Amino acid sequence: MSDPLRIIAQSIGTYPNDSKFLERLAAICREHDVGLVVVGMPLTLRGAKGAKATEVDQFIERLKTKLGIEIVTWDERFTSRVARQTLIDMGTKKKQRRTNKGLVDAVASALILQSFLDQTKHSVGC
Repeated sequence: MSDPLRIIAQSIGTYPNDSKFLERLAAICREHDVGLVVVGMPLTLRGAKGAKATEVDQFIERLKTKLGIEIVTWDERFTSRVARQTLIDMGTKKKQRRTNKGLVDAVASALILQSFLDQTKHSVGC
């Protein structure tokens, strides 16, 4: 989630992709008056869409139907690796990083959003 001025991204946690996920996300969007959702797109090293990207495209169609707000994709290559390194730099214990995958995912999602905010702050009316 970003701040109201759309300058700084921060994680609000991770949620299981279960039967209640879309409902949870819709409630968060309503609660925080979200007008745009950024979804990480798992591109190949060459920047092309692979099998996982096709799954994400299908997921985005479900999101659009449920949320009724704008959805954009953003390149997520290397964000998990950068997130792990960030956690190391912050002094997070190896065991905690290994056993709490949600922690790495939360940091990676904030990195994706921050990259989007940084790259679009002058070109998108966010």
